[in-house]
Amino acid sequence: MITGTETVLVVLAFALLVGGVVGSLIPQVPGALLSLAGVYVYWYAVGLPLVVLVGLTLVGVLTWVVDFFGGAVAARVGGASTTTAVVAGIVGLLLFFVTGPVGLILGVAATVFAVEFWRQQDAKQGMRAALVTTAGMLASSVVQALLTGSILVTMLVVAL
Repeated sequence: MITGTETVLVVLAFALLVGGVVGSLIPQVPGALLSLAGVYVYWYAVGLPLVVLVGLTLVGVLTWVVDFFGGAVAARVGGASTTTAVVAGIVGLLLFFVTGPVGLILGVAATVFAVEFWRQQDAKQGMRAALVTTAGMLASSVVQALLTGSILVTMLVVAL
């Protein structure tokens, strides 16, 4: 029998799990960490089989890695230098708080283009790096949403 406290914790766990999926689509919101918090709150409240707990933890860590490195990997694939990726990451973080997610994406794209154009004196290469970086950031969000969504679905199956 689940007690009142356990019920509150289960509701909190699922709120965190849903927040993880939503957060994975919003830049700078730690969707993976919210999902993992939901898993562990649920585990604390009513328990989980060890294999499920370990499996979901691994998926959560993978999601966090995709979140943390996705944009930088996309920038490098697009031909941007490490310096460009770092500068774009800093600009993106600052712009997120001023302009929100759209400003972050546009700001990162503009920063990658500007730094790569300055570095290589090649507008075509700067544009390529900016486009690949932007596409990579968006793809990273989709992958994160799929992974955090899989954590949520697994938890729903376990809870039912």
